[in-house]
Amino acid sequence: MNKNSVQNIRNFCIIAHIDHGKSTLADRFLEVTNTIEKRDMKHGQLLDTMDLEQERGITIKLQPVRMEWKYEDQSYLLNLIDTPGHVDFSYEVSRSLVACEGAILIIDATQGIQAQTLANCYMAIEHDLEIIPVLNKIDLPSADVEKVSKEVESTLGIPHEDIISVSAKEGTNVKAVLQAIIEKVPPPQPSSVDDEFKALIFDSVYDPYKGVVAYIRVMSGGVRKGQTLHLLHTKKEIEVMECGYFKPHYTEAPGLQPGEVGYVVTGLKTVAEARVGDTLWAPGKEKIEVEKAKPLSGYAEVKPYVFAGIFCIDGDDYPLLRDALEKLQINDAALSFSPEQSGALGFGFRCGFLGMLHLEIVQERLEREYDLNLIITAPSVSYIAVLNDGEEEFISNPSQLPDPSTITSLKEPWMKLEVLAPKEYIGAIMKLSQDRRGLNKNMQYIDQDRVILEFEIPLASIVVDFYDSLMSVTSGYASMNYEFIEFREDKLVKLDILVGGSIVEALSVIVHRDDAYHVGVHMAKKLKKLIPRTQFEVPVQAAIGSKIIARETIRALRKDVTAKLYGGDRSRKDKLLKKQKEGKKRMKKVGNVDIPQEAFLSILKRDD
Repeated sequence: MNKNSVQNIRNFCIIAHIDHGKSTLADRFLEVTNTIEKRDMKHGQLLDTMDLEQERGITIKLQPVRMEWKYEDQSYLLNLIDTPGHVDFSYEVSRSLVACEGAILIIDATQGIQAQTLANCYMAIEHDLEIIPVLNKIDLPSADVEKVSKEVESTLGIPHEDIISVSAKEGTNVKAVLQAIIEKVPPPQPSSVDDEFKALIFDSVYDPYKGVVAYIRVMSGGVRKGQTLHLLHTKKEIEVMECGYFKPHYTEAPGLQPGEVGYVVTGLKTVAEARVGDTLWAPGKEKIEVEKAKPLSGYAEVKPYVFAGIFCIDGDDYPLLRDALEKLQINDAALSFSPEQSGALGFGFRCGFLGMLHLEIVQERLEREYDLNLIITAPSVSYIAVLNDGEEEFISNPSQLPDPSTITSLKEPWMKLEVLAPKEYIGAIMKLSQDRRGLNKNMQYIDQDRVILEFEIPLASIVVDFYDSLMSVTSGYASMNYEFIEFREDKLVKLDILVGGSIVEALSVIVHRDDAYHVGVHMAKKLKKLIPRTQFEVPVQAAIGSKIIARETIRALRKDVTAKLYGGDRSRKDKLLKKQKEGKKRMKKVGNVDIPQEAFLSILKRDD
């Protein structure tokens, strides 16, 4: 490919808040550029290929597609990456941005700027991308183009006249967006096919027929079928079995040129060998040793913050669960898992997620795609234990916590939380945040009616039901975005649950000292209802170390041993009652309390 043809390539992605019309606009692009015939569009959101994406109307995985379009008598190659909008999948967005030179920022004309709009826009600015602002859904009666345009201008500093108003649903003004991409988004850096080949892997998937397929953005040089390439991080050597581009399905090509986005079939069996962020490399005319090749700057390794146990209802399905998680991890770089054994639930896995929606999606995919019946325990967050010798130990499960005498302090993850809402809900949002140990940091009006509130808050406080509570106190008008700040030391304690005097490790939790009493009382009361009564009294206690902070007693079953007596002296009845009393004392010393699985599930399972 000569220098001039690189000038006709445009690589861009679509970013927005969830449900602002990214995938619908991508569908219109496919229609306008005749990449897909209208009769072939069996459903909307063509790039959302998963059943789950279709059902929920959300994008979960980034999806690339190549389009060809003529403008002013020249043919242009447009490489588009459709990205998710939910905060849990922002890692997918960050990977897309590195493979592009421009980004279409979509704002809903009926809702205006939302929390994720801001977060994604700032992310694109950090990557020096050319931003094309688009106001979508102008066909709706509630759309207020003038008001939202002023909001965009005052909040993001984008001039009013640069904003393109479109209706992705009806196809209004879609061509104007494509023209803006060609005019404003810069082409890739020029390079010759004879230069050393360098390509960034921005995603990799496992195909049952092809093996591992790496999605790449070619930074320099070219690649062809049959060529030998090196992965610079994992030190693997591969032969290109097939290469091509997305239209939107795999379309084989003889080779990929500088600046193009496409795929390479690697022949590898596990995605861990061709991980996201690695550099595919081959020497150019100047022969360089592999050891001296410099990799492209990849991505920061994603760290899960939310952990939950995944167990099979049928213990025999454990090997199937392991295989399913391994296959799922291939297509989801953010999922992590390690084996875990629970006295109550048997063998399973401790899995790490980016957030609650990520957890739900993984659970649904395991149950649907691999036909598994699962138990998901209550989500918890990761902690860091600072030991007496100054070393730090990462804790993803309370049962891993070392002996309290060896710990100096505990640290928990804190997040920067942004909430965007109408001004009349400021008081309710602040109260909700303060109740969850949040610190109010900033407040900024984006127009006369809407405000951005900024908090710092522990992740443990927002991970389970904060979003539902926020929607409740704001009548559904708020949107939120959060990002990790740091691990902070706080007054955290391990709360143990004792049943019949023995600690039940599976029920241990790490809580803030101020909340420990309320959590302990709640769990003790719940267990009292769930554990069946036995022939002797069973105490259910919540304890911090050796200090009992809450107690409930499961009363003994009363068996009427005197029922068989009739007539005779009172002393016969007293003798039997005395014998029963001694028997119960002995039973209390040696008797075991069997906690039914339902009790564990009720405590451990997330409250739906």
